[in-house]
Amino acid sequence: MFSLNELGFIRAGVAVPELKLANPAFNCRQIADLCGEASSQQVQVLVFPELCITGYSVGDLFHQRLLLEAGEKELAELLQDTRTMDMVIVVGLPVRADNQLFNCAVVLHQGKILGVVPKTFIPNYNEFYEHRWFSSALQRISDEICLCGQLVPFNENLLFNDTSSELVIGVEICEDLWMPCPPSSNHAQHGANLLLNLSASNEIVGKADYRRMLVEAQSAKCMAAYLYASAGPSESTTDLVFSGHAIIAENGIVFQETRMNYKQTLLIEDIDIERLMNDRRKFNTFMGKATSQKYQTKSFQLNCPVKSHNDNGKNDLHRRVDPRPFVPANKQNRDARCADIFNIQAAGLAQRLDKAGIKKAVVGISGGLDSTLALLVTYQAYKKLRRPVKDILGITMPGFGTSNRTHDNAVTLMQEMGITTLEIPIGEACLKHMQDIGHDPDVHDVTYENVQARERTQILMDLANQEGGLVVGTGDLSELALGWSTYNGDHMSMYAVNSGVPKTLVLYLVEWVAQSAEPNIKEVLEDILATPISPELLPPDKDGNIQQMTEEVIGSYDLHDFFLYYVLRFGFSPTKIICLAENAFENIDRKTLVYWLKVFYKRFFTQQYKRSCMPDGVKVGSVSLSPRGDWRMPSDASYEIWVNELASL
Repeated sequence: MFSLNELGFIRAGVAVPELKLANPAFNCRQIADLCGEASSQQVQVLVFPELCITGYSVGDLFHQRLLLEAGEKELAELLQDTRTMDMVIVVGLPVRADNQLFNCAVVLHQGKILGVVPKTFIPNYNEFYEHRWFSSALQRISDEICLCGQLVPFNENLLFNDTSSELVIGVEICEDLWMPCPPSSNHAQHGANLLLNLSASNEIVGKADYRRMLVEAQSAKCMAAYLYASAGPSESTTDLVFSGHAIIAENGIVFQETRMNYKQTLLIEDIDIERLMNDRRKFNTFMGKATSQKYQTKSFQLNCPVKSHNDNGKNDLHRRVDPRPFVPANKQNRDARCADIFNIQAAGLAQRLDKAGIKKAVVGISGGLDSTLALLVTYQAYKKLRRPVKDILGITMPGFGTSNRTHDNAVTLMQEMGITTLEIPIGEACLKHMQDIGHDPDVHDVTYENVQARERTQILMDLANQEGGLVVGTGDLSELALGWSTYNGDHMSMYAVNSGVPKTLVLYLVEWVAQSAEPNIKEVLEDILATPISPELLPPDKDGNIQQMTEEVIGSYDLHDFFLYYVLRFGFSPTKIICLAENAFENIDRKTLVYWLKVFYKRFFTQQYKRSCMPDGVKVGSVSLSPRGDWRMPSDASYEIWVNELASL
């Protein structure tokens, strides 16, 4: 089993208890019960709502000394109840200090108070009257206070640093998030990667959507996880209703959310701290100009590594791992993504044609997915430029492995789109070339295959010269990563429109175009989508069916695109990638995953020389392999340490 802590995960939770107003004893029992439940599920950081020990909506009862003393007394009991739990617990409490009352977050760990964070922005408008009871953190005098018999840090700029990991916790309270410059922004710039918000935000029409938007945006801006815990329905309904809105977001994505649970809420998610920190180190503008605010840090150590306790050999990861990270699972989102990518591709090609003063585009059409997408993009570019599509020259070049199905689809698609079509068989030229170099055509090796690929590229290049045109490349991002192309064959073009699109997304782009295509074109596109992926360089069987299946040779594109995403986008170790893959691909055993990840690393490293001289192409997503842009790597780098780690699995 993996220790998920060692892989950079922290298990965190949002809890909303059932409360009785002005009854700290009852409330702390509910809080302790939720802490116990969370601890049993190995939660390491747990946040509760604003003023949850007394209740937020007790009004002028905040001026009652008895209530304030009861709150502190019950906090001391809560410390005892949770002292054996290796979990950071953050609760809301009114705290007396400096002759004032502060709305505070109290951070607990194993019977000790790590620190007290007072609220900075105190709302006093519409339904809020907090200035009636509370002072802003900006009005505090002391840096330390005595609470529950402990002398503890008292500061709005406290950060809580786990000495055993990269976890750094920052805390803000409700209104703080709604301000133009939230405290959490400064917390993040000073190292906080897990931001906690104790809130009491009431419900009015549209407010939940706005809260969600704020949490999403702040987690993205801060490249952090953001846990939001709002007061629940058991708060007073005299004039307001509270919904217990609980949100867990990471870097702009909401993982979990719930509202209107009338008893209690406990949301749990494994936060990928390593992923967040990798992004921060990569995007070097994140730190910007360091602020002058002085931060206090309080160190602690979490001693409970998150491990699996189930019996199926999989890791008990509280986190959904998408097996297709490049492809949105929701159809509406996927269609929107496809529209964006398709327009980016077409805009890139249109700009290249326009700026270079080139009238004609030359595209090799095989009847496969990649060349189909390249043709569709080219067609769209000509529409953008308001040029005749007859200036698109589509070439089909049947060879030794071309099947009737792909040939017919290629020809039909070009004819239905109304472009200029040309067919040039390459068989005789390839046989002559093999004769010239002394290669036996009955030996179906890599030479036999690459002769065809290079012959096709030569035809496309020479026709482009003849027509004063530009050769549009068809190869995709996945093929670039695996080196699944012939050097100076299909590896080369004059502008590569698919070079930023992974294979798993190519399929959906073609499908997206097919949805709104004319009936005859739609029919052809649907058959292309149903055709097995193959370079068609080896002869078909006696019935004319495709024999050479790409994924039987190099492995599943679903797996390779998954590996590609986590290797390039986040720089994860092989161990972590296998951990994620086991959760994403539940029906594939670890031995198989390790085997194909080893294939990925070997091909990725050894085929870099092809990427070092790849043609220009448009970037469409967060992963790109252009040597002029996102990926700079020596062609002779060693991959030994990656393979050695895989061997240990």
